[in-house]
Amino acid sequence: MFLSYYSSMLILIPGLILAAYAQYQVSSAYKTYSRVRTRNGLTGAQAARKLLDINGLSNIGIESIGGNLTDHYDPRHKVMRLSGGVGSQDSIAAVGVAAHETGHAIQDKEGYFPLRFRNAIVPVCNFASNAAWPLFFIGLIFGRGSTGFGVTLMNIGIILFCVSLVFYIITLPVEFNASRRAVAALEEYQLIAPGEEQGVKKVLRAAALTYVASTLMAFLNLLRLLALRNRN
Repeated sequence: MFLSYYSSMLILIPGLILAAYAQYQVSSAYKTYSRVRTRNGLTGAQAARKLLDINGLSNIGIESIGGNLTDHYDPRHKVMRLSGGVGSQDSIAAVGVAAHETGHAIQDKEGYFPLRFRNAIVPVCNFASNAAWPLFFIGLIFGRGSTGFGVTLMNIGIILFCVSLVFYIITLPVEFNASRRAVAALEEYQLIAPGEEQGVKKVLRAAALTYVASTLMAFLNLLRLLALRNRN
C-alpha cells in the first residue's frame, strides 16, 4: 500500500511543474512591473476608487491589508482589500491588480453567474475539501482487499473531492473575466497611458496561470485518488 501511495505521487509531477512555473511567472512579472510607475501617477487604490465610482459602486470601501499580493474583493462585506504593495504604489502592476479586484466588484454588482455560483458553494466546498482526504485515507488503511466499508469510505472521499474540484473549475472563468474587465476598463477610462496595457496584461496573465495550475493539481489529485482506490 505504501509503495502504491508514494509511487502515485508521480501523477502530480505535471501539476507541480506548472505550479512552479506559474509562481515564477507571477513573481517575475509583478517584480518587473512594480518598478514601472504609471505615467499619470495613479496608485492602485486611486485607480480602484475611480473605477468603482464610474461603475456606480461608490458604496464599496477600500481597506488596507497586510501581506504581499493578498488583495481581494469581499462580496459579503462589500469591501475591497488591497495590500500595501498595490494600494499605495503608483506602478503598472499595482494598478493592474487593483483593477482586477474591481472587476470582481463589477461582477458582483451585475450578478455574474459564475461568481454567484462560486460564492454559493464555498461552504459546501470547504466542508468537502476538509473531509475528502481523511475519509479516503481511513478507507485506504482499513479497506485493503475489501469491497466493504473501507472502499465505501474511499468512494465518499472521492465524491467529496470532486465537489471541491468544481470550485477550482468555476474559479477559472471568474478570474479570466475579471482580468478582461480590468484591462478594458483601464483603457476605456484612460486610467493607463497607451502602451501600459501590455504590462497590465502580463501581470494578470501570470496571475491567471496560478489558477490554471491549481485546477490542474486538483484534477491530478483526483486521478491519484482513483489510482490508489483501484490498486487497493
